[in-house]
Amino acid sequence: MKKDVITARSNPKIKELKELTNNRAARRSAGLFVCDGVRLCKDAALSNIKIQSVFITEKCLEKYSSEVEDVLSSAQNVYFVSEDIMKLVSDTVSPQGIICTAQMETGNFEFQKGEKYIALDGVQNPDNLGAIIRTAEALGIDGIVISGGCDIYNPKALRASMGSIFRMPVLQASNLSERIEECKLIGIHTFASVVSGDAEDISKTSFSDGALVVIGNEGNGVSVETQNACDRKVTIVMKGRAESLNAAQASSIIMWEMTK
Repeated sequence: MKKDVITARSNPKIKELKELTNNRAARRSAGLFVCDGVRLCKDAALSNIKIQSVFITEKCLEKYSSEVEDVLSSAQNVYFVSEDIMKLVSDTVSPQGIICTAQMETGNFEFQKGEKYIALDGVQNPDNLGAIIRTAEALGIDGIVISGGCDIYNPKALRASMGSIFRMPVLQASNLSERIEECKLIGIHTFASVVSGDAEDISKTSFSDGALVVIGNEGNGVSVETQNACDRKVTIVMKGRAESLNAAQASSIIMWEMTK
């Protein structure tokens, strides 16, 4: 582990860190993403994510020495930075004083008959994406297929997932319809979640044999192409004047119904 001190805002390492934080294309090009905060950095290290570099303040090391021990010991490089530089590169209002860069995982899994999956069709909001992944882990969903929409390595999505992104099987799909066909070929029932009175009431639908349920974009829902690829359509029957739920809320209800 190599330790260095960075004092200048113009340091190339600081510029690169800011790019990785703010730019999806930069993350993809480098194959790296950014974890901000003690909890997220520690979760990454404990989940055997390869930590490339750690940026930390002396104050953070003093306050959270035991919590960051695993992060520091697993990193290739450790850079000590000032509080001002940490505020410059952090994506949070009140940074805890530690940020790490880590290698992206390839993210893949094989569908298994009898298991339960969700697929996200163009979910755009990073807070929604992170919350869905966190709920999926909590409820025991077997895997998540992500097609289009927000980058799973968006800093806000990572924070909202509370580390679940490192533990949940995630498959990123360029063609969701093809993945749905894969499920159907091995006997996994596929469902599109829609807002429609013609769809099945999800509370009366059985998922006991395993299933893949598609959850759509916040504004447009599940695409027509994806709906057509699925076997059936399900809906959350709502009362009062409520016409829709946001993606995270709808996903929580859907996953609860799938696993109850």
